[in-house]
Amino acid sequence: MEYADCARIQRVTVLGATGSIGKSTLDVIARHPQRYRLHALTAYRSRETLRDQCLVHRPEVAVLGEERDADWLRDALAEAGIDTQVRAGEAALSEVAGSADSDVVMAAIMGAAGLMPTLAAVRAGKRVLLANKEALVMSGALFMDAVEQHGAVLLPIDSEHNAIYQCLPTEHRGGLVRHGVTQLLLTASGGPFRDWSQAQLKAVTPEQACAHPNWSMGRKISVDSATLMNKGLELIEACWLFDARADQVQVVVHPQSVVHSMAAYSDGSVIAQLGNPDMRTPIAYGLAWPERIDAGVAPLDLFQVARLDFEAPDEARFPCLRLAREAMAAGGTAPATLNAANEVAVEAFLDARLGFAEIPRLVASVCEACEVHSAHELSAVLAADEVARREAERQLVRFTS
Repeated sequence: MEYADCARIQRVTVLGATGSIGKSTLDVIARHPQRYRLHALTAYRSRETLRDQCLVHRPEVAVLGEERDADWLRDALAEAGIDTQVRAGEAALSEVAGSADSDVVMAAIMGAAGLMPTLAAVRAGKRVLLANKEALVMSGALFMDAVEQHGAVLLPIDSEHNAIYQCLPTEHRGGLVRHGVTQLLLTASGGPFRDWSQAQLKAVTPEQACAHPNWSMGRKISVDSATLMNKGLELIEACWLFDARADQVQVVVHPQSVVHSMAAYSDGSVIAQLGNPDMRTPIAYGLAWPERIDAGVAPLDLFQVARLDFEAPDEARFPCLRLAREAMAAGGTAPATLNAANEVAVEAFLDARLGFAEIPRLVASVCEACEVHSAHELSAVLAADEVARREAERQLVRFTS
């Protein structure tokens, strides 16, 4: 029996449709037209890419960041005979994320900009496929409380957290220990500079940092992977997602990126999720959960992989991991400050205004300069984000002079 004959077709909104996760999501959805329909696609500036996606996928709604880009898209779609409604701005983005016209929201907007629309989807009780780790890094307690209060279904899409989700008991809230889990093992590729010396790291260029050895990702997340800040943010995210303490999460460098993460149990068992490094696997898992569907990903050939290596991360050469752990321990607004400072630092590096080795130095300096406040209110989180960005921009002058 076809899926459409036995269950209602799921309507999907993709926040950040023009990024790598968004594109992979559309690829998976296109493989299953009997299961999914696109309600909305959103982008910030990539109007040409969003136009092309609208021409192929025919969503009911498209959202862009600026009204002038929305005007351009309206004209382009009207000329092509496409009746997609086009909207613009942050308010429209959150309204679409929380719209009753969709069932599933892929939250794939990069950085702090994804917080508000992702929260809107949670507060609307959606199935939220979380590919925006910053939402939890910035406002973990608030975010998870909203998930519980509004009955949302939260499924992690980051390959590592998705892997852990698959390795844990169905119900893991209330603490890992009571379910026999002793440790979460969060794997990291180590990035392109895993074996580089401190002297070599000082000369890293943006082009080198964006050339990830295993994964196809955007520029910002590629730099985060190279500094290990991405893994630090994922550590914080894992604590909130799985109700874990920071000391229950161990980062393990695994260069092959085949074991996506593991869970260790009290009886000595370690359960791992393996697969080719392709984000369509966790995306398909999130879309179909608790079922499984074809993701378009080739089966893992263990004979071709041949070996699996694991090593401890070097926090002396890559201090961002330590900074993230310290921010999680400090609590309150400290993770939001860390994230904001890092976003400014990475942007400056990509613009050739800051050296690669200076990224963790600037982040550490901003974290030290900014006070930590309670994060019980969203306004406090947003204020901490703004203060940290201003402080990072102010200190950039000193780091670049």
